[in-house]
Amino acid sequence: MKQLKEVIVRPRTSILQAIKAIDASALQILLVVNDDGRLLGSVTDGDIRRAILQGLDLSEPVSEVMNTTPVSVLKGTPREVVLSLMQIKEIHCIPIVDSEGTVVGLETESRLLWQGIEDTWVVLMAGGLGMRLRPLTENKPKPMLPVDGKPILKGILDRFLEQGFRKFFISVNYKADIIREYFGDGSKWNCEISYLQESKRLGTAGALSLLPRDNISRDIIVMNGDLITTVDFRQFLDFHQKTSSCACMCVRDYSMEIPYGVVEVEGYQFKGVTEKPAHRYYINAGIYILRSTVINNVPNNQLFDITDLFENLHKNGDSVSVFPMRESWVDIGDLNEYERANNIRLIGGH
Repeated sequence: MKQLKEVIVRPRTSILQAIKAIDASALQILLVVNDDGRLLGSVTDGDIRRAILQGLDLSEPVSEVMNTTPVSVLKGTPREVVLSLMQIKEIHCIPIVDSEGTVVGLETESRLLWQGIEDTWVVLMAGGLGMRLRPLTENKPKPMLPVDGKPILKGILDRFLEQGFRKFFISVNYKADIIREYFGDGSKWNCEISYLQESKRLGTAGALSLLPRDNISRDIIVMNGDLITTVDFRQFLDFHQKTSSCACMCVRDYSMEIPYGVVEVEGYQFKGVTEKPAHRYYINAGIYILRSTVINNVPNNQLFDITDLFENLHKNGDSVSVFPMRESWVDIGDLNEYERANNIRLIGGH
């Protein structure tokens, strides 16, 4: 493993050599091992900086500055356990050792968090008629309207691509040929794009029944094709996995202010006035993660909304969670929101 070799040093390695090795590695850690490969300690940039402050000569061996009680895990330790240990210890790398204490690997937080990202299916719902955006949608589907110089749907795709996702399904219906012609099979963006062709209106979840169910092996991200957001889908996926729920919905805080003084009464008696009170709610943000088995709850080729799916799961006693998002978000439901989206320019990518 090339990455592991780059961070392995012997205790007699000089501090100066260790500095060069840390600078050359993206992991910012060195593992100190004996001649048999057994873990003796670890060295980070912080350890070296403290040594410099203490006046140690850079020709001194790295054993003088190493942490002699580094955190390590046995080979085969479950991913969830390793991640939990990283969070508790506030570290980003953990050496993997065998039963003899020999270093056999180095696990990183980023790799564990984003493991399997490339194989995670992303379903983008783009089959709506866009009636509230007429006349703009008379000649093209709403997800293909331009925002910040490119189609809304391309902006969504770009954000997923930036975060490592590579397998997409796009549900299409109204003017589907425009979407198919623009995106093709995704090869020009180094990804795979397949289409779920709706022969009739299927609502916000019905198209999920068109997925190749026998090939689903992991959680699925589902997103409306008319949203602009800066949410980190990897964090959303990690949050969902930690909750162990069968489905998770992105929700956003929404406040409504009553523009009058609200009078409290009891019978005919005046009890007080609350000036312009605000009521806060969580609203559905149109982004979801579903466990693969949940797709079996979607009726075949029928009009079915994803909110009904969540309601049914909850009524059946299944664990359903929500992910409160704090990132920028615009639901392009009407002309006003479309104009706002073009003004704030949230879409990332190129």
